[in-house]
Amino acid sequence: MDLVLIEALKVDTVIGVYDWERTLTQTLVLDLELAADIRPAAADDDLARTLNYAAISERIQAFGAEHRFELVETFAERLAETLRQEFAIAWLRLTLRKPGAVPDAAAVGVRIERGQR
Repeated sequence: MDLVLIEALKVDTVIGVYDWERTLTQTLVLDLELAADIRPAAADDDLARTLNYAAISERIQAFGAEHRFELVETFAERLAETLRQEFAIAWLRLTLRKPGAVPDAAAVGVRIERGQR
């Protein structure tokens, strides 16, 4: 299985457990690896036969705008479910970072894998 990559995608959303966090938009940074067999698309040079990373990126942006969660874990899990269902993704690895959440760290976050590769 091949991997389609989306790296360092910035997503604005309302996320956090503290009251002050619930009043503003914060930026999350996502890396995704999406399992796909790219050979059919490459053979025909046909976007319809592969995962469309532009459409997936737009969906992720919309997901961030539509939802408000307290935990990055919840954001990651629900986003993974949404992407797998809407784009028929058999397997994905999602790394989600929340920059500036801890003063002495560049970012905090989670990495999850869902599905069968």
